Amino acid sequence: METKKEMKKETKKETEKEPKIENESKRKKEPERKAPFQDTLLKRIAPPLLSWYDQGRRILPWRENPKPYYVWVSEIMLQQTRVEAVKPYFDRFIREVPDIPTLAGMGEDRLVKLWEGLGYYNRVRNLQKAAQVIMAEYGGEMPAEYGQIIRLPGIGSYTAGAIASIAYGKAVPAVDGNVLRVLSRLRMDGEDILSQKTKKRVEAELSPVMPADRAGDFNQALMELGATVCLPNGEPKCAECPWEGLCQAHRLGCWQEFPKKKPKKARVVEEKTVLVVKDEEKAAFCKRPPKGLLAGMYGFPMLEGYRTEPEVLHYLREIGLKVLRIRPIGDAKHIFSHKEWHMKGYAVWVDELERAAGAGSGQGWVFIDRQEARERFPIPSAYAAYAGYLDIKLGI
Repeated sequence: METKKEMKKETKKETEKEPKIENESKRKKEPERKAPFQDTLLKRIAPPLLSWYDQGRRILPWRENPKPYYVWVSEIMLQQTRVEAVKPYFDRFIREVPDIPTLAGMGEDRLVKLWEGLGYYNRVRNLQKAAQVIMAEYGGEMPAEYGQIIRLPGIGSYTAGAIASIAYGKAVPAVDGNVLRVLSRLRMDGEDILSQKTKKRVEAELSPVMPADRAGDFNQALMELGATVCLPNGEPKCAECPWEGLCQAHRLGCWQEFPKKKPKKARVVEEKTVLVVKDEEKAAFCKRPPKGLLAGMYGFPMLEGYRTEPEVLHYLREIGLKVLRIRPIGDAKHIFSHKEWHMKGYAVWVDELERAAGAGSGQGWVFIDRQEARERFPIPSAYAAYAGYLDIKLGI
């Protein structure tokens, strides 16, 4: 029979062993948790990616002539916009705004008119602000260093990385949504790709695996893979992917689960009544405030909420307009990043806009020749559904 003293000794030994077993268990599990983020897979991606890119890359005007200015303008245009949609805008923009000095000195209305149809108009305003800084601080030449480029207005880490790598050959990552999606599936990375923390981590992980002699091609190849093969909507074209044998999500057949995104807040819906008010020669517009949504753009007069035809007629008579005819011209919707406009439209024919004493003046209306409006005044694509009633086609 064991004495009490011996039993205590055995119990003490077992107690001492238990923490060691737990620590052993933790050490074994830790590599499994970190595995998706290890460098080993990333070290293998460049050769097949660049080989694939060399064989079938898309021919793009800014890619064939990667001047810093061309790369910069194209990257700003490509934000939130498809490549095929950007091509004609880029060609027209470069014809009229061929360099940084021209961009810095151009009148805002003309500049925004050239951007008409691309949307997100703050992009072109920041483009001009950055050009003015480049004129003042860099003698009109886009700086080559990432740290200088990223300090320019409207340029974040992605655009700065694209310019530095594509135009100047600097080994700096350019991580956008396409790149995050591709790498998320490759490594079954479960982190939220909308998080800045995830983006910064991926940038840090890519830096050491970028080929120093082909940094620009590497970044463009990653973007190309996301845009043409590892698609954001619908099934990826895995049979065409240079990483088919490396991709973990493909191997396990779970590409649908990646990338992970934290749900966005629902957009605010605003109801509007749009008025296309015109006489034989002119049409009524409102210039929007210098700050906020569609800042500084020219749009059709709008009333808050949905208004009936009698309500619209009453309003127009109240502000001094003699209405000859009115008819509904349908409903439309425009989606911004954080809100939606749900619109009801009316076309209104009036008797000589300018002779209606003070008509619309309290509402900030301006009366513009319809031909001049087509050629000179920037009108946001939010009004595209109604612009046709003035024979205006927005954009290209």
